[in-house]
Amino acid sequence: MAASVATGSSNLHSGFNTSRRLQSGRQSACTNSPALSFNGWLHKDLSWHFWSSFRSQGAFKVLEMPKKCNLSQSAVTRRLSVSSCIGDGGSTKYFDFAVIGSGVAGLRYALEVAKHGTVAVITKAEPHESNTNYAQGGVSAVLCPKDSVESHMQDTIVAGAYLCDEETVRVVCTEGPERIRELIAMGAMFDHGEDGNLHLAREGGHSHRRIVHAADMTGREIERALLQAVINDPNISVFQHHFAIDLLTSQDGPDTVCRGVDTLNTETQEVIRFLSRVTLLASGGAGHIYPCTTNPLVATGDGMAMAHRAQAVISNMEFVQFHPTALADEGLPIKLKKTRENAFLISEAVRGDGGILYNLSMERFMPKYDERAELAPRDVVARAIDDQLKKHNDKYVLLDISHKPKEKILSHFPNIAAECLQHGLDITQQPIPVVPAAHYMCGGVRAGLEGETNVRGLYVAGEVACTGLHGANRLASNSLLEALVFARRAVQPSIDHKKSSSLDLSASSCWARPVVPNALGTDTMDTILGKTEEVRRELQSIMWRYVGIVRSTSMLKTALERVDQLETQWEKFLFEQGWKQTMVALEACEMRNLFCSAKLVVGSAMARQESRGLHYTIDFPHVQESMRLPTVIFPSAAVNGTWSSRQLHKEVVC
Repeated sequence: MAASVATGSSNLHSGFNTSRRLQSGRQSACTNSPALSFNGWLHKDLSWHFWSSFRSQGAFKVLEMPKKCNLSQSAVTRRLSVSSCIGDGGSTKYFDFAVIGSGVAGLRYALEVAKHGTVAVITKAEPHESNTNYAQGGVSAVLCPKDSVESHMQDTIVAGAYLCDEETVRVVCTEGPERIRELIAMGAMFDHGEDGNLHLAREGGHSHRRIVHAADMTGREIERALLQAVINDPNISVFQHHFAIDLLTSQDGPDTVCRGVDTLNTETQEVIRFLSRVTLLASGGAGHIYPCTTNPLVATGDGMAMAHRAQAVISNMEFVQFHPTALADEGLPIKLKKTRENAFLISEAVRGDGGILYNLSMERFMPKYDERAELAPRDVVARAIDDQLKKHNDKYVLLDISHKPKEKILSHFPNIAAECLQHGLDITQQPIPVVPAAHYMCGGVRAGLEGETNVRGLYVAGEVACTGLHGANRLASNSLLEALVFARRAVQPSIDHKKSSSLDLSASSCWARPVVPNALGTDTMDTILGKTEEVRRELQSIMWRYVGIVRSTSMLKTALERVDQLETQWEKFLFEQGWKQTMVALEACEMRNLFCSAKLVVGSAMARQESRGLHYTIDFPHVQESMRLPTVIFPSAAVNGTWSSRQLHKEVVC
């Protein structure tokens, strides 16, 4: 892995020239880790979309695929968790399109490509269990005559600390309104005002009211509409409780090509191989590298880690968004009997609707930090809260919306009100205890304007992707918008790629199959799982303490050393128990992905020696114009590495 901050021209222009060469330059500050090799590079005059089209060299042996044969089209059933009618008794399935993830990006893409072939939607848990389902605030789009694309662009770029790619921002802001209209046509029901028009809310960082919402459960409503359409589509099969283990790749000259994905059916403990002409990675984020996150349990960085192992370019992983206002359970009148699996989000829209932040002495503090006060971007608010907590040695601050009319509060935030009331807190009368929590990854797998990656046949959309929209900090409610726009933009190139490729019914034997660890026995597996849970909590603790809202060079170096040591110890323990390189279990595979994602975040943070957006370091507290380009993590050509950093089936057998 080579991590660097691209330097040179500050203009993030479009287009690319593959004849441009890498220019060697100064070495990064971090060079000692055996698991991470951060080689310094200077990238001169290279745009965002050039790096999206970078091709890795020599990471895998060249693979001559067997003679191709065309896949006949067959009908698939409409039920969830069904088998494709084409396969080898169930262990291998063949589809034109494989979609990894069932959030807004994966489902919207599946509905379009299903018009051109068979589609497998592969999801880790229940189909609705995704970050989309937990998105409260809404979708931003220019739908008011007083608003403009230029204004939305400016708000996005300012929030992104001027690291956003301008062409990407323009595309998303321009195409956003049509994507909203498509959702409405599909049955998504958003809130309307008394005049019959869509009710548009305003959130932090936005200069206009442009947030389309369904009360405070917008993601859930979008997910409902899309999932219903998917279930009704005869060309789409949904495979729930299928954990994606690794992408299946081969070499075609200098190019890495994606051929599908290996999965683990976590209900039957079978390894199921999906071979496909096209693969869309829409697997969400990596919130669970931290102990306190608004993300559901499925968000363990699986897609980012898989893509990195498959030689995809990764970018901007240092920019982890901490939502400033997650519910602080310690401040509730009635304490929880059981610790939450993920933090309960208090929507950005509460501040957008006039919510005021106070410390526990009931002093309003946000005007001291930013002239926009509570409407400042999330990174500013999160750092302000973090500073207040440290200054006063408190565990939470207070967000008060009780000065607004009761009926307005209950109509706009029914879900938040109901959750708080369960624990003895009436938000129409009392302030809400809140604390920052890991929320959204602005970095991810490097994507071009059509969701393409440097791995042929692999497309990305949603939180797993780094498109250039968010820059150094995501503007509120731009995430669902980005997912919708890029899921739609990835459709045509996917169709084109599908037409130029074919499925080989004999290709499944080209990769060694992962195996479940039945041979180890129940007692050994219980020991492994217990140790893995301890290691997971320790990794999260390291990341929160050293790679949180405020960072320093010494903290990052300590984090890297401790993560490396922890991973080495865990893997040593694993293999001492009889674990083999090709063995897979849900908890162990999640752990390897958490390690991989954590190292990507730490490595990127060490490479950026400035404070910009979500990355704030006390050693470099100011923005440096010379560093206003993305962080790039290149594919690793190293043969050796940790279990988390290489594919289980790297050596092909045919």
